[in-house]
Amino acid sequence: RRDAIHRMYSNTKPITSVALMTLYERGLFDLDDPIEKYIPALADRRVLVEGATSLDQTIPAERSITPRHLLSHSSGLSYGFVEPESLIDRSYLASGLDILGDYDEPLEDLCRRLGDFPLVFQPGSEWRYSFGADVMAHLAEVLTGESFDVFLDETIFSPLEMVDTGFHVPEEKHDRLVTLFASTDPLDYTTPVEVVYDDPLPGVFYEPRELLMGGGGLVSTLQDYTNFMQMLINGGEWRGRRIISEETLQLMRTNQLPSGVHVNFPDLPLPGMGFGLGFSLLEEPDPDDPPRSEGEYGWGGLAGTYAFITPRREVAGICFSQRMPAFRHPYRDDFRRFAYASKG
Repeated sequence: RRDAIHRMYSNTKPITSVALMTLYERGLFDLDDPIEKYIPALADRRVLVEGATSLDQTIPAERSITPRHLLSHSSGLSYGFVEPESLIDRSYLASGLDILGDYDEPLEDLCRRLGDFPLVFQPGSEWRYSFGADVMAHLAEVLTGESFDVFLDETIFSPLEMVDTGFHVPEEKHDRLVTLFASTDPLDYTTPVEVVYDDPLPGVFYEPRELLMGGGGLVSTLQDYTNFMQMLINGGEWRGRRIISEETLQLMRTNQLPSGVHVNFPDLPLPGMGFGLGFSLLEEPDPDDPPRSEGEYGWGGLAGTYAFITPRREVAGICFSQRMPAFRHPYRDDFRRFAYASKG
């Protein structure tokens, strides 16, 4: 149903990023500020040496982490689950920092924990999917004095009438949270989805949590997320309400990665894809991409949600499913291809 509630996972990130950039517009932070100016736990970073086999094999960071690095996943932080066999991710998980598990602490404590680990590369030098949006969520708390859920409600959800979007599903809406499924073989995305990964009753989204993840904590509906996407399509405005300026959105759609660096997941390099401030950016389409799709921006979620906008083609798409994991499943490419084809 159109009002079915879905787990958004990383489709939370674009919402977080737009909300944070409204604080940038208000002059509350600069993109190149050292993050320790606001979050002291992330001061004095050290970086793992190449080929390190233990966390004490480090050198000093050449520069501070900045909001620009955090929003573009070039900070040197990691995530714990994307490369679970790597030294840094194994160390995150061994410490209990498992966001796909039962880790649940306030954002301030998360930042403190991250301060205990070295970075995996010099800030600003590479791309690695990370806790960057969650650190920025705590930055919003520091700058506003509000909890992140209240800040999002005031800045994004209420103005856009996103009435079913938040960090948990209230009791009166429990029947609208759809079941999350997984493939019978999680390493083969073509196998049937016969395994219940997280049945709605009970589920972790039924009760408020302490961890208000800016990178993956929201639930939402197709209608609510359509309102958010329409605001982006309109250049930051929705039904006469200005959420963010066109100039700031253009900055967010500008690649922030250094030359030669691109989005790169394990076993899935994306050499034509850059990253802006919260959005991926298709700069050089490959032969499998739809024609004239350069300039496409957007992002997806691990459980099967996906949204993109291509201004030059006047094409946008939102696809919601609940399948874990869904990142590399071909249905997303099929949906995207059909969306472009609908415009001729």
